[in-house]
Amino acid sequence: MSFTHATDGSRMPVPSARGPLTDALSAVLLGDHASTPDELPLLATLAKSAIHEAAAHGPEALVGDDDVQLALTMLYELHYRGLHGVDDRWEWHTGLLAVRLCLEQALEAALRALVDDDAGTSAADVVATLHELTEPARKPGLASYLARRAELEQFRELLVVRSVYHLKEADPHTWAIPRLAGAVKAAMVEIQTDEYGGGRPEWVHAALFAQSMRALGLDDSYGAYVDLVPATSLAVVNAMSLFGLTRRLRGAVVGHLAAFEMTSTLPNKRYAQGLRRLDAPDEAIAYFDEHVEADAVHEQIAAHDLAGGLVRDEPTLAGDVLLGARVALALDTLVSDAMVAAWKSGRSALRSTTGGARRRVATA
Repeated sequence: MSFTHATDGSRMPVPSARGPLTDALSAVLLGDHASTPDELPLLATLAKSAIHEAAAHGPEALVGDDDVQLALTMLYELHYRGLHGVDDRWEWHTGLLAVRLCLEQALEAALRALVDDDAGTSAADVVATLHELTEPARKPGLASYLARRAELEQFRELLVVRSVYHLKEADPHTWAIPRLAGAVKAAMVEIQTDEYGGGRPEWVHAALFAQSMRALGLDDSYGAYVDLVPATSLAVVNAMSLFGLTRRLRGAVVGHLAAFEMTSTLPNKRYAQGLRRLDAPDEAIAYFDEHVEADAVHEQIAAHDLAGGLVRDEPTLAGDVLLGARVALALDTLVSDAMVAAWKSGRSALRSTTGGARRRVATA
């Protein structure tokens, strides 16, 4: 299958447009930053139009809207490694920030509509609710399918879909560190230190994920497969960026990370089992083995010291902590269910870039 190759491995290639909004956004970003582009007023109009059209069909439609989610992905990427050929000064351009705010408000509204919003009343309530919420995810359909039935091609698709996050793994949650204090900050740093390899570059989780991609014959360039990733999977990362970059939502980013860590160990164990069943090389499995060990410790820190600690310090954030956790689980379910449904029906789980039938992922 054709896909976008990065020409600069440190930046994401500018994705192919998925509608009028992202077409106009690409034109702006690739233009001259020093001038005020004529397209900016049009961009704002297109953003409102795309939101209105998608939101009319409900929150899942907005979360799954290609044009809206890709536009947010591109705008958020300006705060990460940047886009190839795009002037870094666009990051804080007020016109683009206004467009992003419009899209963010729509995404936040959709995410809140997608999940229950009842709040715990104490740190103990929040921790107990987190355990209740994450218990069903300990038996995930996607992980079971991959452990028992998947072929290597389907594992490749899993890595392609998840590469939009895992090649910058931990970065969206790390935005929260300066927004926290005391023991809660220390708990976040303890988790993130492991995510970044504890000072050893070869153990940085994003590097281990890239190694898995290479071992399965995939391109590990940053953003190489963005054109193949469905909108809902882009929304997974956009939700993290929204929570991490918004101080008002610091409770949500903490809850999101807690749910992430509390639902990681068993799925990763099953992914590793599936790869061993298929005689995949050790280099492909190391990433998943590392998460089985690391996240067994992280889930306790995330639930009690991080999420529980934040609510003890700031009780008014209890609802946002649970919001973040519920969003993490709801989006993961949407993505996982769609992938398994596609595979069971004999289809690829990747987005078609041609308008025709999806083909196998090209391997290196």
